Amino acid sequence: MDVVPARRPTDARPREGPDAQAGNGGPARPQPLPWQGRGERADWIILGGIAASTLIPLLLLPLIPALVSSHPELLELLRGSTASVINMGARARIGETSIVLAVILGVPSLMMFDWVYWWAGRRWGDAVFVWLLGGPGPKTEQRLDRLHRIEAKAGPFAVVFAYLLPVPAALVYAAVGDGGMRLGVFLLLDVLGTLLWTGLLSAAGYGFGQGAVDVADTIAHYGIWATLAIVLFVMVTARRRQR
Repeated sequence: MDVVPARRPTDARPREGPDAQAGNGGPARPQPLPWQGRGERADWIILGGIAASTLIPLLLLPLIPALVSSHPELLELLRGSTASVINMGARARIGETSIVLAVILGVPSLMMFDWVYWWAGRRWGDAVFVWLLGGPGPKTEQRLDRLHRIEAKAGPFAVVFAYLLPVPAALVYAAVGDGGMRLGVFLLLDVLGTLLWTGLLSAAGYGFGQGAVDVADTIAHYGIWATLAIVLFVMVTARRRQR
């Protein structure tokens, strides 16, 4: 069943550049939220989903040392992270699990919030991109133009290959939502794209074999220290991307 989008806010300008001028003649100021005025229920549901998609993977980080060796299937089902899928592929190589499970178990968690970004693009238009990219500016405008070109030229293929494109997958999902793709079509393509991604990761893990399993077992052995190292790596990577 398709989600029927609520009316787009009257101030949304889907195809204008993010550095449009404000009403007083000065440069537009970045909005703290991707809408103006009092948000409706749909706006807050979308915002909550976007926040959850960021926080839940971080909250589940302590599960890595606890489950990576003892219950790798459960870890992939709950997190669907790159490392957990590769770990399962490697364990399939040494006969501890099935390569089919390695491919499919991570799909539900990877897709859990994809519809939220589709809905955000459908409802908010370009405002969601400006908000997610940190506000108006030349770089935001360039990225926005790139997203529109990808959506216009690739469309369905962009969803299938979203994990392989040089832009965050969430922005691709929002772009096709903004472009009018129906929810049913989006979900079908999203399933195919996610299976493609987990298949590639599982194949990589299968190729690594025992070496990847040894790394995972080391993480399980050192427990909390390995988790803290992962958290530090995530924080440093996120900060570098913001620059």
